[in-house]
Amino acid sequence: MFKTIVVAVDGSPSSDRALEYATQLAKEQSSRIVLAHVTELIAGRAAGTVDLGDDELVEKIRDRAAQLGKDGVNAEVRVTRSMSGGPAHAIAEIAKDSKADLIVTGTRGHTVLTGMVIGSVAQRMLHVAPCPVLVVPEQHGN
Repeated sequence: MFKTIVVAVDGSPSSDRALEYATQLAKEQSSRIVLAHVTELIAGRAAGTVDLGDDELVEKIRDRAAQLGKDGVNAEVRVTRSMSGGPAHAIAEIAKDSKADLIVTGTRGHTVLTGMVIGSVAQRMLHVAPCPVLVVPEQHGN
């Protein structure tokens, strides 16, 4: 059913859990996984934008994709840049370009009220994604 699964990864425990879930789906359905990471840029004075510098994290994501390949899962990494606050749109664009059937993302466990006030990437993705979005919650107490 899912030929291509895009997984939003940011190095958090929540995104690690989402990747575990997506990996299981990919193994069951012989799907391809695209690990999507967005490097956020912030506006700087006079110098233009400033890269938040997550080269070490990107390398860990690439290592994880290589390990998935060794485990028999077709995996690739897509890294893009976005202004602060725009990762949902960037991930949706990666999904569109990859012809994804599903986007899997984690949640940081915000309460409903916090999510309504500050929003979240997962909530925004529900509105801008070109395909279904599966939000994997953090496990509490396990």
